[in-house]
Order: sequence, then structure tokens, then C-alpha cells
Amino acid sequence: MPNESIVKQHEELKKLISLHNYNYHVLDKPQISDLDFDRLFSELLKIESENDGLDIFDSPTQKIGGEPLDKFAKVDHRMPMLSLANSYSIEEILEFDARVKKFSRTTDEIEYFCEPKFDGLAIEIIYENGRYLRALTRGDGVTGEDVTENIKTIRSIPLRLNSPNPPSLLEVRGEVLIFKSDFQKLNQVQQEEAQHTFANPRNAAAGTVRQLDSKITANRPLRFFAYGLGQYENIFFESQKAIGEKLEELGLPVNLTNADFLLREICRGPQAVIDFYKKIEGQRQDMPFDIDGIVVKVNNLRLQDELGLVARSPRWATAAKFKPQQAETMVEKIIVQIGRTGTLTPVAIMAPVKVGGVVITNATLHNQEEIDRKDVRIGDHVIIQRAGDVIPEIVSVVFEKRQKNSKPFLLPTNCPECGKPVVKIEDEVASRCVNSFCPAILKESLKHFVSRRAMNIDKVGDKIIDSFVDHGLIKSFSDFYRLQKDQIIALDRQGDKSAENILGSIEKSKQTTLARFIFSLGIRFVGEQTAKSLAEHFVTVDDFLTASEESLLTIPDIGPKVAKSIQNWLTQGRSIEEVKNLLSLGVMVEGPRKNVQGTLSGQSFLITGTLPVKRDEAKALIEGCGGKILSAVSAKLNFLVVGNDPGSKMEKAQSLGVNIVSWEELLNLAKKKRPE
Repeated sequence: MPNESIVKQHEELKKLISLHNYNYHVLDKPQISDLDFDRLFSELLKIESENDGLDIFDSPTQKIGGEPLDKFAKVDHRMPMLSLANSYSIEEILEFDARVKKFSRTTDEIEYFCEPKFDGLAIEIIYENGRYLRALTRGDGVTGEDVTENIKTIRSIPLRLNSPNPPSLLEVRGEVLIFKSDFQKLNQVQQEEAQHTFANPRNAAAGTVRQLDSKITANRPLRFFAYGLGQYENIFFESQKAIGEKLEELGLPVNLTNADFLLREICRGPQAVIDFYKKIEGQRQDMPFDIDGIVVKVNNLRLQDELGLVARSPRWATAAKFKPQQAETMVEKIIVQIGRTGTLTPVAIMAPVKVGGVVITNATLHNQEEIDRKDVRIGDHVIIQRAGDVIPEIVSVVFEKRQKNSKPFLLPTNCPECGKPVVKIEDEVASRCVNSFCPAILKESLKHFVSRRAMNIDKVGDKIIDSFVDHGLIKSFSDFYRLQKDQIIALDRQGDKSAENILGSIEKSKQTTLARFIFSLGIRFVGEQTAKSLAEHFVTVDDFLTASEESLLTIPDIGPKVAKSIQNWLTQGRSIEEVKNLLSLGVMVEGPRKNVQGTLSGQSFLITGTLPVKRDEAKALIEGCGGKILSAVSAKLNFLVVGNDPGSKMEKAQSLGVNIVSWEELLNLAKKKRPE
């Protein structure tokens, strides 16, 4: 063991460096220069390397990352991480207040705790007896990914709580994010190192937290702000405000402590909440990080318990979101793209404009009806926004700035790629090229065929496919498996190594499942889920190829429209011949595995609306418990899982007497004797 003076020096250095980390990463008020900090850190590293037996658990040196992981383990949360209900207007804030008063049976003004809603990644950090134990992502709300090593590298997160008598258990919940200025620097570094750049700070933060190599995470500018709790023991709180104050006292970063903006506020009554909402919305652009609204919570924890939960959300809290950010720009031209099913999609090409920190240059106009409804023309000044702060869309035209000689835009009557006549099918809004030999349709079909969820030929990208088609090397799916090395090398920018990689990727794709294989064929109306249903029903390629329309209609989530489309595809001799070509060239198709047995076995589900998790995660939960996913509402459906903005599916399900459940209710169904 090192002598007492070394131990004392080590402890003092740890505390001093941790204090400087706190000043820099939490308070944004560094007290020493970077050079002086590096000298202190080097001294700490030297002491620890020369003296075995020192307590390095909470040493700042432990934040530099460890050995890469193979994958993230799945760990259940002790208490589910629920999502908040969303509101988008002042009227909805008033409605939230009215609901709180109704359920609490009071006419008195409610005291609310308000703070910004961070646009980052939700994380739970678990401390036992004051020591950092584990960190989990939100996951599906019940089970998260174990990202302990990555979160450990964040400089602002203490490895030991600042308390002589810490609680035996404290689950801290908060948001991991990247500041706007740090994000710009990160993308600059990525560009210089010829690495991919990130679309926005949230994507950068989420991708960084999910790095299997924690050394990479340690070099990224992640921040963490705590705002809530999971389970806790041997500690007491009376209010939401007290939670924030105690977390800050324990050394955890809470919002922007000592910031230029007042980011935490007690609001008595709905009008005070609305005033805070307007104030934060006005400061939004100037804040150092991205936010998309405010969070409103009943301040009194006893009242929170009385209010309880509704569906997947607490009754005592809501997220009051801001309206999407908008900007004005000009439509320079409108181009028409052709999809793999021949659909003509008009796209507005606009003068570059920044919206919410992202430069926007184009937006889809969807179809002729949408163009007519908004009356968008070439040369128009338009207002654009990012729907959900993500997808660019044209909101409206600034008609007073319209040029006098402007003309309405009409989709072409002939395909811009092959010149064949365009048709508009009855009951459909889209115009369509029906020439199966159209080069644009061929290219898009091939891109679908090689995509990750289809045949997964990962070394064949869009530009390579364009080149293959333009040089006449690929005219069908099966031509991929006839490619020769010298043909690829003859193309521009394709050398020996890249040709080998492409051929290796094609060879690897020969081993696939029936569901992927059917999906890859690009049959109209056959998405990934329908392909799974077809695979489970027919089991083999041969049985699928001989399917009748009657047999297709016996499958729960296939209706007349889809069955007719599949039957039309199957009756084309060229389709059957192409499948046989693929099989003769070595494609091996594995039938579906035996159905999983679990708590949801024998039950069918359909998801509609926005859930607190990604659709893929929700589907995986259902299928992992033995449930079956359908693609449409019918009398064969057992449960409709409803999120925000469910749309017409909910009305149809109600009319058919289908059970309607929330995400939280689904989790409860799945957890009953949940399979390991």
C-alpha cells in the first residue's frame, strides 16, 4: 500500500481536478487554463501509475474510456421510464391545468415546476451508496441498454456523490446532449478526418452514447442534465423543486446552473406557465443547446402520487412543445423523381436556407393534388419548416411576392426518364409510370433489393447501381449474381479491392430468410411486415410462388387489395422466372423459425400513432412475446396499440369492436409471466 502522504496527495488531486471539471463542464466557468488543467491531470496519472493500491474508483482518470464492447446488454428499469403527453398550444396548457384540477378535486391554483424540454437522449444513472453503478438508455421504457462505460466518460457526471451520508439507492434520470457550439466543432473534426458528419446535435449525442468503444465516447463533447428520479431509498423529497436542488447539492448537473437564462421556475397557475412558455420560446434560438418545448410538472410530490398515471404518461406532467421553426426561401425549380413502383414525386429545389440550425435545399411536394392545394410554383417565395423539427416541408406560399408571369406547375404526361405515357390510377392520388423497363424504376427497384432490410448487399450503394444500369451490366435482380470482377473494374473509380468487396458482399447475401427474400422482390403493397406474414404462412419459396388469391386472403393482415397485387405479380411469367434465376445462381432461402411462445401468443396487434419508442422496438417486443403484427385493421385484429395522433385506424377499430390499448397497457400485457 502507498504511504499516507501519497494517499493524501492523491485524494487532494482527485478533488481538485473534479472541482475544475465541475466548474468547466457544469458551470461553464473555468478557473484555470487548459494547460494548467492538463498539468494537474498528468500529475494524477503519474501518481496512479507509480502507486498500486490507491482508490481510483472516482478518479477523473477513469473517464478516458475502456476496452471496446461486443454489444450492449439489456437491463430492466426498476421503475418504467414513461413518456410525457404532448401539447402544442396555449389552449392545451389550459386543458392540462383543468385536468389536474379535476382529478385533484380543487379550484385552487396549482403550483407547477417548469423547465426546458431538452432535445437529447434520455438516460438513467444508478447510484448505490453514493457510488456510480450503472447507466441505462430509456429503451422501450421497461428495458434499456447498459451504457455504463460510455456515460461514465462524461466529465460532468460524478462517480461518487458529494455527500458524507449518501442514499443507499438513487436512480437519477436526465438528458445527454451536445451543445450547439461543440456540435459545430465536432463536425469540423469529422470532416477533417474524412469521417461522416452528423445531421444535428441530438443524432450526434445518441450515436455517441451507443458507441461500443467508450474511448470514442470519451473524446466527444457530451453533457448531462438531471431532471428527475426513478427509485430511491433513504432520502426524502417534498417537491419537484427540492429534487433539483438536492441533485445539484449531490454534485449532479441540473439544467444550466448559474446560466444566463432562468431555466427553472415555479409557476403558480396556468397563466404563469404560459408566460414561462413564451419567454423560453423567445430565448430558444439563443440557448447553447437545442430544446423543443418546456416540461410542466406538478411541483408537490404528494399530489403527483394522487394524480397517478393515464395510459403511458403521468397525469401530473406534460410537454408543451413549440411550433416548428420556419423560414422563407424561394423555389428555384421543381424536379420529378420516379420511385420503384413508378410513382412520380415532385420535389421543390429551393435557395438554401437555415431552419433550426439545418440548411434546407429541397422539400417533397408529394403529388399533383398537394401542389394544387398549396399552389406552389417555380419562382415562388415560400415559408418552410421542418415537420417535427426533422422533415422539410413547404407550409405556404407568399403570394404577394409571386411573379406576374408565373404558371401553375403540372406533372408531365410522359415519364421524364423513359418517355412512356404516365397514368393516374383510379382512387389513387399519385401519377405513375407503368413501363416495367423504365430505367428509373429499375434503378429504384435494385436499390430496394440490395437494402439492409432486404438482401443486405451492403457494399453496393446508389451510385454504383446507377453505374451498373447505365453501363448495361444489371438489368434484373439476378444479374447481381452474374457480375464478374473485370466488369466492375472497368467502371470509373472501381479498383481491384473495391471489386472484391462488392463481390464478397453479393456472395454473403446469398444466405437469407424467406421474409427478407419476399420483401426484396418489391411487390407493390408488400412491406416488411406483410412479407413476414407471407413467409410464416407459406414457409417455402415454392409454396409462395403457387399461392392463390383465396389462400392469400386467409392470412390475417392481407386484404383484397394486397392479395390482388400479389396475385398479379405471381401471374407474370417474368416474375417467376426471375425468382428461379436467383435460386439457380445460389441464393439460399431459409424458412421461418418456429413461432415464439410467450405472454402474447395467439394474439394479433397493429400499431397506430406515435409511441414513446420506435416502431421497430414496439414490434420486437410484441413478436418477442409471441404476438403477431398485422398491417391493417380488420375483424381478425385482437389489439390496436394506440399512441399520439392515431388517425382513422382507431375509428375503424372501434367500429369493429377491436380492443384498444395504450403503450403502457401493452407493456403490462407483455410483462405477465414475461418470457426470459
